[in-house]
Amino acid sequence: MAASDIRNAQADGAEPVGDEAATTDARPRLPHLNRTDPPAYLQNYLNREAQGGKRHELDGGTAPDSGRTDDTPLYLRRFRDRKSGAHPLESPLPEWEGQDLGVTLARAQITKTKEIVPEDAQQAGAKVLTQVHIIRHGETQGYSTESGLTPLGSWQVHRRGFDISKSLRDGERVHIVSADTNRARQTSEGIRKGLLDGLTMWGREAEVSEVHPMEEFRNFQVWTPEGLRDVTGAFRLYKKEMEKYERVAMGNRPSWLVEIDRFWQTQAGGGDPITLWTQIPMLNFEPPSATVRRFWAGIERIRTEYPGDRIIVGTHSGPIRVFAISAFGYDPGEPYNTEEVIVRLLEEKSALIAYRNRVQEVQVPQLDLLPDWWERLEGAALPSAPRQEARA
Repeated sequence: MAASDIRNAQADGAEPVGDEAATTDARPRLPHLNRTDPPAYLQNYLNREAQGGKRHELDGGTAPDSGRTDDTPLYLRRFRDRKSGAHPLESPLPEWEGQDLGVTLARAQITKTKEIVPEDAQQAGAKVLTQVHIIRHGETQGYSTESGLTPLGSWQVHRRGFDISKSLRDGERVHIVSADTNRARQTSEGIRKGLLDGLTMWGREAEVSEVHPMEEFRNFQVWTPEGLRDVTGAFRLYKKEMEKYERVAMGNRPSWLVEIDRFWQTQAGGGDPITLWTQIPMLNFEPPSATVRRFWAGIERIRTEYPGDRIIVGTHSGPIRVFAISAFGYDPGEPYNTEEVIVRLLEEKSALIAYRNRVQEVQVPQLDLLPDWWERLEGAALPSAPRQEARA
């Protein structure tokens, strides 16, 4: 008998014959795994459907809250709401120990971290007087010129503004400032557009200011023969002077050219030039400690001029990074495009600084009590400006 005939015969239920019967008897018999009854979850579903609908709708009510009990899990209530077609923003507000938290789903803060930040000021334990968002600029076209943002960078900053709008409340005032570079200014402008679009979507009204620059939040500076420059703004002068020395070989390079060459060569070699700036003392670069002091001066000015406002600052990664280092006592790393450090100014001259899964409470420095490192110095030991004042 051919193999195909044997298979056809077995499929029809015929008994195997000859050698095929002996082979069949030698094979171990396996238990049947076919289930004729449905699983329990499916059987419960079929029973509910047979009775005419979902369990919480069997009483004849169509409201999403009908049939609910206090011990019904939240995830199950939300699932039933979605199945019933209820809008999530129309669902009852969450409560804690019988008290309304005053939040909605639209007000959830987008941080993409595990940081736990209570939304209610009483839960936070102290009243937040001013909240400052220090945000790095979006993706830029390049650092060899004073360039603006790329299309991706424009989308990034708009998205950041849209996310911040979710935490704004009706009647809140927002003040937007920026550093004096094109990429920082465009970042603040894009955040403003995202804020306005988000407020329109959530149906809230808030007072959002125009963007204006603040010198306190500029990028760290480098000295050049043309004066103080942002390290990006000094790039063309640096390349021009370097080409002169390479072509003509006019002798030793000045110290400012040596230091800025180290900075840009570190980036060209795949290193981190900001780490170089934070760790290697350079006489022609603004010191990191001076940058942190300048940022605190800007925050104090904001607290005085715009009390109670939400402040958004578009600035650069270097100052943001050393500001976080000063608060946390370690280097938390370079902020990504549109990543932010949040400063919550509290009562009694303290502040909460939040960045990358960590919140640190610090005392706001009293700038007029910080040491003057040029005290009792004279002559060449003084910086140029105090030296000129002494001569006058």
